[in-house]
Amino acid sequence: MSEMRDGNDEAMDGGAFDDSLLEEELRQAAGILDPIPAELSRIAVEAFALHGLDASLAELTFDSLVDALPIRGETDSPRMLTFRAGEVSLDVEVSAEGLFGQVLPPQPARIEVLSGPRAARPLAADDMGRFTGEAPPSGPFALRLRAGGEVVVTEWLRA
Repeated sequence: MSEMRDGNDEAMDGGAFDDSLLEEELRQAAGILDPIPAELSRIAVEAFALHGLDASLAELTFDSLVDALPIRGETDSPRMLTFRAGEVSLDVEVSAEGLFGQVLPPQPARIEVLSGPRAARPLAADDMGRFTGEAPPSGPFALRLRAGGEVVVTEWLRA
């Protein structure tokens, strides 16, 4: 039996077979058979670019889908979200009518609704920190808040 060895036995023995060569061949095959959509690549690059920004990540501290008690008979209640980053908190109501919210402590701010490949929709918070967006987000979304010199970004959620 030992006389009938061929080149494939080295791969099975863990010998001189090069894993990086196999990885590269699989990468090339995937690139041809299942290429990454250009739009997805663009989103990934933009998401990685956020990594270098001087932005604080706002922690989701309340989500009515998880934390609230259901109300009997209520079928289409708005989703209530609260985010906190340091001293800044952001209360948001998401409903079929749109987005409504308030920045606390109250202050003027610019809020951008990030929703995948579409351009961010800007919203303005008044002196009391209140803001309104007429169209509810469809699909995954995040919010970027710019108030004073601070930039806060929420985690991505599904509307």
